[in-house]
Amino acid sequence: MSKKNGKPTAKKEKDFSRKIYKILAKDPNKSFNYKQIAAALELNDTNSRNQIIKELKILASKESIEETERGKYRVLSKADYTEGTIDMTSRKTAYFVSPDLEEDVFIPTNNLNKALDKDKVKVYIYNRRKGRRPEGEVVEILERAKTEFVGVIDIQKNFAFVSTANPKMYTDIFIPKGKIGDAQNGDVVLVKLDDWPAKADSPFGEVLKVLGKPGEHNTEIHAILAEYGLPYDFPVDVEVFAQKLDTEIHADEIARRRDMRQILTFTIDPKDAKDFDDALSFQKLPNGNYEIGIHIADVSHYLQEGTILDQEAYKRATSVYLVDRVVPMLPEVLSNFACSLRPHEEKYTFSAVFELNERAEVVNQWFGRTVIYSDQRFAYEEAQNIIETKSATIPAEISLTGNEYTVSEDIRSATLKMDELAKILRRKRMANGAISFDKVEVKFHLNENAEPTGVYFKIAKDANHLIEEFMLLANRKVAEFIGKQKPEKTFVYRIHDEPDEDKLINLQTVIAKFGYKINFKSKDTVSKSLNNLLSEVQGKKEQNLVDTLAIRSMSKAKYSTENIGHYGLAFDYYSHFTSPIRRYPDVMAHRLLQHYLDGGKSADAEKYEEQCVHSSNMENLAANAERDSIKYMQVKYMLDHKDQEFLGVISGVTEWGIYVEIMSNKCEGMCRIREIKDDYYTFDDKQYALVGEVTKNLLQLGDEVWVKVKNADLVKKQLDFTFLRKNE
Repeated sequence: MSKKNGKPTAKKEKDFSRKIYKILAKDPNKSFNYKQIAAALELNDTNSRNQIIKELKILASKESIEETERGKYRVLSKADYTEGTIDMTSRKTAYFVSPDLEEDVFIPTNNLNKALDKDKVKVYIYNRRKGRRPEGEVVEILERAKTEFVGVIDIQKNFAFVSTANPKMYTDIFIPKGKIGDAQNGDVVLVKLDDWPAKADSPFGEVLKVLGKPGEHNTEIHAILAEYGLPYDFPVDVEVFAQKLDTEIHADEIARRRDMRQILTFTIDPKDAKDFDDALSFQKLPNGNYEIGIHIADVSHYLQEGTILDQEAYKRATSVYLVDRVVPMLPEVLSNFACSLRPHEEKYTFSAVFELNERAEVVNQWFGRTVIYSDQRFAYEEAQNIIETKSATIPAEISLTGNEYTVSEDIRSATLKMDELAKILRRKRMANGAISFDKVEVKFHLNENAEPTGVYFKIAKDANHLIEEFMLLANRKVAEFIGKQKPEKTFVYRIHDEPDEDKLINLQTVIAKFGYKINFKSKDTVSKSLNNLLSEVQGKKEQNLVDTLAIRSMSKAKYSTENIGHYGLAFDYYSHFTSPIRRYPDVMAHRLLQHYLDGGKSADAEKYEEQCVHSSNMENLAANAERDSIKYMQVKYMLDHKDQEFLGVISGVTEWGIYVEIMSNKCEGMCRIREIKDDYYTFDDKQYALVGEVTKNLLQLGDEVWVKVKNADLVKKQLDFTFLRKNE
């Protein structure tokens, strides 16, 4: 501890209380005397020891600590320390988040005590007086959220440092000479954090893997996966195990299943898909109703519990869809071949078969294992053409084969009838309060080197909705079938809580600037006004901004054995059953459904809840990686358009500048306030605007502005724009 004339400085005196408490809190069952505390604080002068004695008595009088015997003290169990997680800001400060607290607690930089983003920690909270913002200090790191980081290595003579592009990682990682491995100066590397010695400014680590040179395409894609701890290849033993699986179709297995090979069946998928999870079958019944089968790849037939293949699939829990590649949950022999419902091949499936009348009401239902034969594979564009033109002719420009062809009358009429029924199902869902999030998806045209040559937007049309509605029907009815059974049985539900009111109020503040509003009168009026909002912004300049903010105001959907329903879909029961090739929870749902169809007792809820939490966590990591890969491609695309002027819409306003989203490609970047030269601007948080000091010009959310690319950083995945002018 630094001293002046043998006395602690005023700042240090002020910090004494917290430092003493921190020492006691680290070992709550042990009693300490002033000498032990002085030694821990590395103090040996008389003034400091007297100060420690004085502070111990003050803490005891506040009942934060107790005197267990003369001169010995320990923390009282009711003292102000709480367990929770660290949420870092990009300014080297953090907030402490705990379910035990009503509000998050601010943690200044010097109180982090080596805690990193999302670490589970124990915190001492002070400043709890009325009118004062509570602050805290980390007294113990209970569990590191992550120990592996991606960054660029800077090699010196006898050591190296790795710095990450993550704005929430406030420290470099020190690498001793013997742990640099094969890394060259400037490489992108994956490092493991080994230790953070008490007196060290930076944690110590070792290089696990060299990913390549910054800015190179494969390096950056592998860096995205490594950042989130996601794999990009399968262990050799898992691949070998998968290759040895018996993927033949056998007569004795067919005999154990409902044989639906003679019924008209087809798939509708994206044109570049290889893993066909689902197929639809259609036949008109003698009573005038329609039998529609939703047939899902029977992954659990091949993926046996307890095998190394199952363990690997569970660990991954989801396929990851990056811009230029898919990192599958299952090895290719299963995901693209044995389980994929490819045309003109017999396949094992797990099916939900419904009898629907003309009003799309379910008259009968059946669940079980089946065998099917897919008569046709459609791309969404081909099915959409049938729906729009009512014709059986598929034009060459959208045909999967590149040639014009004609589908059978059976397939044409089945597609049109299912579209009709799907539209009724959708209308009913919306009338019940479901929210229609048809957010525009950004897609890229890539050349043979996976470089973006153009941007396009994927918009859901009737063919997409057709598939969506029947998948939703299967997911809902499977969940209902098990969820309504008595006594209750353990199942994997996809749940979605009601939106947070504070987030909705924030959304209202922003959308009011565009003339929209939310009706807060009841749950029904909220969902109806949200739907009106999403419908009204269609095609407007502010659509992407409003869509994004509306999605952010929603709770996050997750997996759980505790059913609370699905707010966004307005379903009381909902599960994920229809995509087991790419989602592990669907495999769990298949196994449980078969177990209960066989008369089995309720499964172990604790085991399945643990698997639900893991699956939700992995889904979030995959979504972050997917988002990062889109940002990376957007930056890469903009690198080649530096001289071009772009029209954009202001999508965010902060005290340090404006975020602008380019209308033609949805790329977002920042114009820094100090670089907007036509006036001196200040941030007005009431108006969500920058205000010109002289001209009183406003730059606010939704305004159209012209910008140019100033800087495109592939490693940080960030764009900086030069502000040119407002669009008048």
